Amino acid sequence: MKIALLGYGKMGKTIETIAINRGHEIVLKTSSSPSQELKKADVAIDFSIPSAAVNNISLAINNNIPVISGTTGWLDNFNTIKTLCHEKNGAFIYASNFSLGVNIFFELNRTLAKMMSNLADYNVDIEEIHHTQKLDAPSGTAISLANDIVENHKDYNAWELDGDAKSVLPITARRIENVPGTHTINYTSEVDTITIEHTAHSRQGFALGAVIAAEWIIGKKGIFTMKDVLNIGQ
Repeated sequence: MKIALLGYGKMGKTIETIAINRGHEIVLKTSSSPSQELKKADVAIDFSIPSAAVNNISLAINNNIPVISGTTGWLDNFNTIKTLCHEKNGAFIYASNFSLGVNIFFELNRTLAKMMSNLADYNVDIEEIHHTQKLDAPSGTAISLANDIVENHKDYNAWELDGDAKSVLPITARRIENVPGTHTINYTSEVDTITIEHTAHSRQGFALGAVIAAEWIIGKKGIFTMKDVLNIGQ
């Protein structure tokens, strides 16, 4: 499989190492606008920055190249990409987090939210911690977790960074040097606290999941998620 890496920072370099170890070839690696070399790729993997993501994804789709995106902070334009993908009969996967463990964590979060929905004594909060180079807050993963709680818990109708309204799910974002990513969900009452947490030890898990998604999407058409790739929660 020939891969174009759109975004060649720390994550792009980790993806490169894993992809090569799995027998794939990197035909383009860039942190600027993709060149003509993009057309040589079987699939593009975008881990760029929010301001570049829409252009990168659009170029790949317009060139009939399946694209995997893990860039967060651009989702105000998601419907534009969704429309383009359908118009071009393309293939696209976006995930706020490609880690296999995190995607299992997403399922645990949805299940727990449903279980706790009728227990009014428990208040819910989310904390996410990332490295100081992370540009967006809250993280895309925290937003995904929060949206799933709002969808499955009757007492919350929105989430907010540092929110304190009763029907609003609060998210706390912290930035600490050299932390790949930790997400914690607390259900707290006067008598006890129930906590579920995912702690990433390195970027390897995110990168491996992205490569697995790229392998999976070859030959497919449509818009998919990691639930499709991993066949979980179906």
